[in-house]
Amino acid sequence: MMKKLAMGIDIGGTNTAFGLVDEDGNVIAESKISTDKYKFYDDYKPYIEALASAMKELIAAQEACELIGIGVGAPNANIHSGKIETPANLWRFEDCDDPRPDNIRIFDFVGDLSRYFAGVNVMITNDANAAAIGEMVFGNARGMKDFVMITLGTGLGSGIVSNGEMIYGHDGFAGEFGHIAVDSRQTGRQCGCGRRGCLEAYVSATGIKRTAFELMATMTCESSLRGIPFEKFEAKMLSEAAAKNDPIALEAFERTGRTLGLALADLMAITSPEAIILFGGLAYSGDLIMKPTFRYMEENMMSVFKGKVKLLMSGIQDKNVAILGGAALIWKKHLETVMENY
Repeated sequence: MMKKLAMGIDIGGTNTAFGLVDEDGNVIAESKISTDKYKFYDDYKPYIEALASAMKELIAAQEACELIGIGVGAPNANIHSGKIETPANLWRFEDCDDPRPDNIRIFDFVGDLSRYFAGVNVMITNDANAAAIGEMVFGNARGMKDFVMITLGTGLGSGIVSNGEMIYGHDGFAGEFGHIAVDSRQTGRQCGCGRRGCLEAYVSATGIKRTAFELMATMTCESSLRGIPFEKFEAKMLSEAAAKNDPIALEAFERTGRTLGLALADLMAITSPEAIILFGGLAYSGDLIMKPTFRYMEENMMSVFKGKVKLLMSGIQDKNVAILGGAALIWKKHLETVMENY
């Protein structure tokens, strides 16, 4: 009997990971190629060729399997068009003075990859939405129709699900919760998007690192963190220090949780989700981030919402969420089609 499998792909700035996933969320086989090797605009086509070749090799190594589709999670991916639109760290122009306006780069990823896999359904969405769909199909959001996935990595991503459907908006880019303004002052932190005061600049692995260094500049207490240079500082060092009651680390988590909790209290008034699920490197700190976030969220939300929302850790946190998220995009579509034809 042919075993049905979906291919999940995660396109990162350093590597592109991909794997074959069954309907229970088991990664049957996986591999990767370097994305960084193909970093410039003219490297895009050779990258697609290398990726397709490596995927076919992985599929050929499996016995009696049927590929039901290919799902992709990527920065700035648009599910409506199937394109990746001006990604910050992918296939950039080699010449910084390139005459094309605003550094606009559009890649027809679904169309280009489909040429190598005739008859196979290929879908793409941004990486945070892929993580949310992975949570819905394989994780703690199974059976939920209304929830929000918050990814706390180098940046802050989000996927918003309402009535069982991902919210994409008319242009495919809805749900950029990391780029709501939490500090509108001219002195607000500069965000990677170019604006100032975005939530991501305060609540992310990068954001909490910046908070820690600001605290070290304004607090006089002793801290094991003071001897670590900025370029060698990692967010996990804060968790380790906080576990030893380091005052700088504890205050950094308190302030980060406060900022996130206040923002989530506002989000409740817009989406009224059953649960908010945290995923990513910063979420690994557990109660250090969960407790202050939940406390400030509950204290500041409208009374009609109090006590109704669950704040959860991701159920796929320890799995290969990057691959599962892309594969879940296909499995969700496959199961919907099966139910329609039942």
